[in-house]
Formats: sequence, C-alpha cells, structure tokens
Amino acid sequence: MEEDRRSVRVTARDKVYRLYLDFLEVAEKKRAWSISSDIPWSDLDTSRTTETTTESIELFCSEELYVPDYSSNGLALVRSMFGMAWFQTRWAFEESKHSLVLREYLTRSGLRSQAEFEALETDILKNRWDLPFATVRQMACYGVLQEGATCAAYKAQREKARAAEDKVLEAIFFYLGRDEAAHGGFYRALIELEISADREGTIADLAYVFSKFKMPGDGLIPNYKQRLLNSGAGLTPRVFLENVVWPVLITLQVNRAELKLAVKKLAAVHSPSSFRPGSGNSADVNSSGDAA
Repeated sequence: MEEDRRSVRVTARDKVYRLYLDFLEVAEKKRAWSISSDIPWSDLDTSRTTETTTESIELFCSEELYVPDYSSNGLALVRSMFGMAWFQTRWAFEESKHSLVLREYLTRSGLRSQAEFEALETDILKNRWDLPFATVRQMACYGVLQEGATCAAYKAQREKARAAEDKVLEAIFFYLGRDEAAHGGFYRALIELEISADREGTIADLAYVFSKFKMPGDGLIPNYKQRLLNSGAGLTPRVFLENVVWPVLITLQVNRAELKLAVKKLAAVHSPSSFRPGSGNSADVNSSGDAA
C-alpha cells in the first residue's frame, strides 16, 4: 500500500515536471524576446503618451518591482517540487524583464528621471509582499486568476497604444501580454491535474481563492485603487468575470453551478464578516500586476 502511494506521488510529480519541460520548450523557441532588439525604441515618441498612460505604466512597473518577493516566497513554497520550483525560476526571469522594459520606457522617454525612478523603487520596496494563500494548489488557483487579469489589462493597454499609433508601447504590451498568457496556461494545466486527482477539493480551493482574490499591489502600493481608477489601468468586475473567470472555468470544465455550490459550502463554515463571496472581485479587481 505504501509503495502504491509513493508511486502515485511520483507520477504526479513527473506530470508536473513534464508540464514544465513543455512550457520551457515553447518559451525558448517561440516566446523569447529582447528588450534591446525587439522593442522599436527608435520610434519612441512621447507626444503620443498621455499623462494617464504614463500613470498606468508607472503603476504596472511598481507592481512588477515586487518580483523578488513574488519569486522568493513562491520558490520557498514549492522548493521540494522540482517541476514547480524550476517553473518558478523561469517565471521570475520572465517577470523581471517586464519591470525592466517598463522602467526603460519611462526613463528613455524622459517621462520619469533616473532620480524619480530611484525614489519610486525606494518607496515601493519599503513594503513586502507575502503569499496570500498557504498551499501550492491554492496559489495555482490564485495564479490562474491573477495572470488572466494581468493579461487582460495588458491587452487593453496594447489596444490603446495601437489606437494612438504608439509602436513602442504596442510592442511592449504585446510581449508582456504573451508572457502572461503563457504563465496563466501553465497554472491552468496544473489545476487540470489537480481536478483529475481531487475534483471536489480543487473546486473548493478555486472557490475560496476567488472569494478572497485581490491583486498583489492592493495594500502595498500607496493610493493603489485610486491610481487604478484615475489611470484606467484596471479591470471592471464585469470584464474580470467575462474575460478571466468564465474562460478559466470553461477550460477547466467546471460549471458555474459547481463553483457556486463550493462557495456556499465555504460560506457555511465561515462567519459572514470574514467570508464575503466575490467581495474581493467587486472591490479589488480594478488592478493589474504579477504574483507568484
């Protein structure tokens, strides 16, 4: 019996490892991009950049600056799981490029000076980001929602840049959005494995994360929600549900009735004051950024 249990664990670990190998292969062959050579910096024209766009880029960059916290906390959680740990290291590398390219845009354009950006970094890094959930499966559920929200926000920014004929920002948000979509895909694949092994428990975790969901900058970045509102960088609750939550459920083959039932079960064992289904989404989805 013990040998059988070990065999199941090894098989599950091997599946995650294989998922990561596939992820890495696609990343190396199809998604690799260069800050210096793939962004058309020669087309940089700040006359096309509004103050609200500048504010949204600074906000995206601020949230990306927590990559050291995202990666170190995430890696500590999964360090004993080879495939997950190596995904975390690759994820951190890709996300580090996001903060770098946004920083380059702000400073090369002169929209923010080096001194202003250094002051921003100092201010942002006074706070630390901690894992919002305790288990690997819950963090995978969080990751699929967070990456989906970020991808949707970057897609909207890309469309704005295209409308403004800003080739530099259009390219930046194309590459960032493509990375976020790939990260979300990896988390979805992980959850699919979990559902096949424990459907009820996985859906319960998904419901729990959904009910508590908020983006990583909320509570860390000063005036976060107001800045999101002013800059138009965030997502409305409707957009979040239609473009992130429902597509995830369809991909996972989880129907809304299952999710609602799981939410009701969770609410039954929590006090009303500590468990408000969907409250995180209605209040906090106007956000973007990355987490482990």
